[in-house]
Amino acid sequence: MLYRRFGKTNEMVSTLGFGCMRLPLRGKGDPSNIDEDKALRLVRYAIDKGVNYIDTAYPYHGHGMAYGGASEPFVAKALQDGYRDKVKIATKLPSWLIKTKVDMDRYLDEQLQRLNTTSVDYYLVHAVDRTTWPRLKEAGVDDFLHQALRDGRIKHAGFSFHDKLDLFKEIVVYYDWSFCQIQYNYLDENYQAGTEGLLYAANKDLGVTIMEPLRGGKLAHVPDDIKDIYEQSGVKRTPAEWGLRWVLNHPEVSVVLSGMNEMDQVLENLAIASEAEVNSLTEKELELIEKAKGIFTKKIKVNCTACEYCMPCPQSVNIPKNFDCYNDYFMFGKTDMYNWVKPDQRASNCIECGECETHCPQGISIGEELKNVAALFE
Repeated sequence: MLYRRFGKTNEMVSTLGFGCMRLPLRGKGDPSNIDEDKALRLVRYAIDKGVNYIDTAYPYHGHGMAYGGASEPFVAKALQDGYRDKVKIATKLPSWLIKTKVDMDRYLDEQLQRLNTTSVDYYLVHAVDRTTWPRLKEAGVDDFLHQALRDGRIKHAGFSFHDKLDLFKEIVVYYDWSFCQIQYNYLDENYQAGTEGLLYAANKDLGVTIMEPLRGGKLAHVPDDIKDIYEQSGVKRTPAEWGLRWVLNHPEVSVVLSGMNEMDQVLENLAIASEAEVNSLTEKELELIEKAKGIFTKKIKVNCTACEYCMPCPQSVNIPKNFDCYNDYFMFGKTDMYNWVKPDQRASNCIECGECETHCPQGISIGEELKNVAALFE
């Protein structure tokens, strides 16, 4: 396992972090029904092989953004039997639920109990954007973080981000952050914080954690014309490896989060993170990735990463599944996937209430896009 310095924390973190947003489930339908036995094996195996960064958040594996999910309590169980001492826990303040400083203290204290720990190593203000940032400043987020650092409830303060570059730079210089978390992959060089934001944060000596390095798995499952491009390299790699190596090629990146829910994913990602050195991709390999990016850009219709922040829908529409079918139609020519979407979960049930759009980190006009899905399939 390779390790990198985590910005001004001066701590060494594994280049692969275990993201606990997409843990394996028992059956389908209930995101809180984690298959704990299976997930426990995956997480502990990764830790035993050197992963020391475990990422979770208040709503992960829950029933909406207003409630505590099952991910944090699961992490507490996974880190029993001495595993807590082997890792750094990263979790996040639910910024959209904050109105006062009292709220911040209350949620942090609740999270410490849920995680069964006295201190969070890396505490992020979650999903900061133009809506939440003014409220957080007004509520005194800087005072809250100062106090939480002083009393030891958190060891390092950071933020995760889903908005435009100008706001990202404003937030970076507002507070003495230790690290930040951004979405970054070879399709998103100029999206949200992007490459310029990555360089800006690194120049301020912030550790940078990367989420969605494979765009919610989209870059791991590619059409044949992209596979043909990768084969021109003469190097045998899966599409997932190409995507992860591209991110890890950047010296400014500290750790890449992967939501692994199968052992073969854990094994592959561990192997990649043990070999992918900074600036190790050749000029030819980078050119091939750029060609693949061009094909992706033409074919992908909705930039959904299946994070499920939009769920649950009040009308029971399975928003990520609908967009997955829609993208697969244009990516692979698949026409039968929509048959597997239950009638009550289909796009035509959307009433455009807009509730989902307030939580979408990609800024998707979900109501309009669901109309397009319904027009194509229904």
